[in-house]
Amino acid sequence: MSTDTTKKDLLRGGQFLVKETKCEDVFTPEDFNEEQKMMRDSVQEFVEREIWPHKEEFEKKNYALTEEVMRKAGELGFLGVAVPEEYDGLGMGFVSTMLVCDYISGATGSVATAFGAHTGIGTMPITLYGNEEQKKKYVPKLATGEWFGAYCLTEPGAGSDANSGKTKAVLSEDGKYYSISGQKMWISNAGFADVFIVFTRIEDDKNITGFIVENEEGNGISFGEEEKKLGIHSSSTRQVFFNETKVPVENMLSDRGNGFKIAMNALNVGRIKLAAASLDAQRRVTDLSVKYANDRVQFNTPIAKFGAIKSKLAEMATSAYVGEAASYRAAKNIEDRINIRLEEGSSHADAELKGVEEYAIECSILKVACSEDVQNCADEGIQVFGGMGFSADTPMESAWRDARIARIYEGTNEINRMLSVGMLVKKAMKGHVDLLGPATKVADELTGIPSMDKPDYSELFAEEKEMIGKLKKVFLMVAGSAVQKFGPQLEEHQQLLLAASDILIEVYMAESGILRAEKNAKRFGADSQKEQIAMAKLYLYHAVDTVNTKAKEGIASFAEGDEQRMMLMGLKRYTKYTNLPNIVALRNTISEKLTSENKYCF
Repeated sequence: MSTDTTKKDLLRGGQFLVKETKCEDVFTPEDFNEEQKMMRDSVQEFVEREIWPHKEEFEKKNYALTEEVMRKAGELGFLGVAVPEEYDGLGMGFVSTMLVCDYISGATGSVATAFGAHTGIGTMPITLYGNEEQKKKYVPKLATGEWFGAYCLTEPGAGSDANSGKTKAVLSEDGKYYSISGQKMWISNAGFADVFIVFTRIEDDKNITGFIVENEEGNGISFGEEEKKLGIHSSSTRQVFFNETKVPVENMLSDRGNGFKIAMNALNVGRIKLAAASLDAQRRVTDLSVKYANDRVQFNTPIAKFGAIKSKLAEMATSAYVGEAASYRAAKNIEDRINIRLEEGSSHADAELKGVEEYAIECSILKVACSEDVQNCADEGIQVFGGMGFSADTPMESAWRDARIARIYEGTNEINRMLSVGMLVKKAMKGHVDLLGPATKVADELTGIPSMDKPDYSELFAEEKEMIGKLKKVFLMVAGSAVQKFGPQLEEHQQLLLAASDILIEVYMAESGILRAEKNAKRFGADSQKEQIAMAKLYLYHAVDTVNTKAKEGIASFAEGDEQRMMLMGLKRYTKYTNLPNIVALRNTISEKLTSENKYCF
C-alpha cells in the first residue's frame, strides 16, 4: 500500500466519532503475523518459567526477585523491543511493542510495573528526546538491561498538576553543571535504578526541564524506605531526594523548559501501554475463574453450570475481548501513522512522537477503559472463588490489589476522562476533526420527522452498527450543546466532561468489539465465531445503557425547558433497539464455550 493510499484511508485521532470505520480497516489480534506470534509465544514461555511459579515470592516484597527477572528479560531482548537497532534494541513496530507489554504484564503487577517504568518512562524519553550523544551513551545499556531506568516527576505537591514541581536546578558559576535539589515521590524502580529522568525547574521558568541523572554514590542522591503499598508488593517504590546533585549541562534532556512536553508525550505512550498491560491480567483471571468454576462442586453440580456464575464468566471474557480489540486497533493506527512519517523522511523519534500524539484521545480512552475492566474482572474473580478468593492462598486476592493502581498510573482516570473530551474539542477547533458539521446535522435531525422506513437488518451486525452510529449522535448532541453553551469555559464543568467522556469511551470500545467480531466472521465464517459475535453484542448492550445514563445526566445538568425535552426525546430515539438482544442467551453462549474449553479461549 502506498503512502498516499494509507494517508487517505487512515483516520486521524478522534475521527472514529464522525467517520464510519470498515471492519477490513481495523487490525485485530487475529492479524498478528508470524514474527509477532513467535514473540508472543516467547514472552508467554518466559512468564510461565520465570514469573508465575514465583507468584508467592512477589507478594512477599522480594524486590531482588523483580530485579533478577528484569535482567533476564533484558538478556532475551524484551526490554529493547521499542528501541531502534542502532542502540542495541530490536527496533520492532508499535504493535509488537504493545504485544510484549501485554503478555509480560499479566502474572504479577510487580513485574508489570517494573517493566513499564523501565521500558516506557525510563528509557523512552532518552530515545525520543535525547541528542545523539545521549542516546549512544544511555540507550544501549537500558535496552539490554545492563542499566535500569526510573522517572522522577511526581512530588509531594505536584501530582496531577505535574508542571507545578518545586525541584530546582541551579547552573554553576562556570556553566559546566547544574545542581539539582528537591524531593520526588512514588518513584518506581528507585531501589535498583542506574539512571533517572528528573524533572526540575530552572530559575522561575514557566515550564519544567528534564535531565538525565546517573545514580552515583556521593552525589547528593538519597532514598526513602520502600513504600508500604496496597499492591505491586515487589515493585520498588521509594522517595528520591536530591541535595545539590551535580549534573553536567550536556545531560539536559531536549531544550530548557521542554520538560512538561516530554512528560506529557511520555504519558501518551504510557497510557496505551498501560491498557495493554491490563489485558493479560484479565485473560489470566478469567482463565483461573473458569477452571475453578468447572472444578468447584456445590449441590452436586459444578458451579460453572449455574446461571449466576455463567453471567460472571461471560462478562469477564467480554471485557477482555473488547479491550484487546480496541487496544490493538489503536496500536495499529499509531504504527501506520509512524510509518507514514518515516516514509516522508522523519526521524524515528519524531515519527513516533507525532504518531502517538495523533491518537492521544484513543490512548486516554483505552487507559480508562482497560484499567477499570481489569479491576472489575479481578473483583468478579474473587466472587467466583467465593471465600477462597479472599484468601492470599489463591491468586485472586493479589490480582485485585495489583489492579487498583492502574486507575491512578499515567494520570488518574478522572484526568484522562476530562483530557479525552478536552483534546477532542481542541482538535475540532484546529480543524483536525469536523465536529461542528455532524453536530449541526444531529441538531437538525432532532427537529425533523423520524424516518418510518423499516430497516433491513438481514446482514450480520446491521442493527448493531446502526446503533453505534446513533450512540455517536448522542455524543454529538450532548457535547455539541455543551460547547455551544459554555464555550472555552467547558473545562471548568468537570462533572459534565466526565459524563461526556463515558459516552466517548463506550462508543470507541463497543465499535472496536463489533468491528473485530465482524472482521473475523467474514474471514473465518460466522458459525465459527458465534461466541465472538455474542461478546460484541453483549458489550454493546451495556454500552447503550451507560450512554443513556450519562447522556441523561448531562442533559439534565445544562439544558432546560423545550431544549431539554427535545434532547431527551432524541436520546430515547438514539438509544432504542428495534430488536432487543437476548442477554441471558448471549451470556450462556459465551460461558458454555469458556467452560467447554476450560480456559479463556478467544
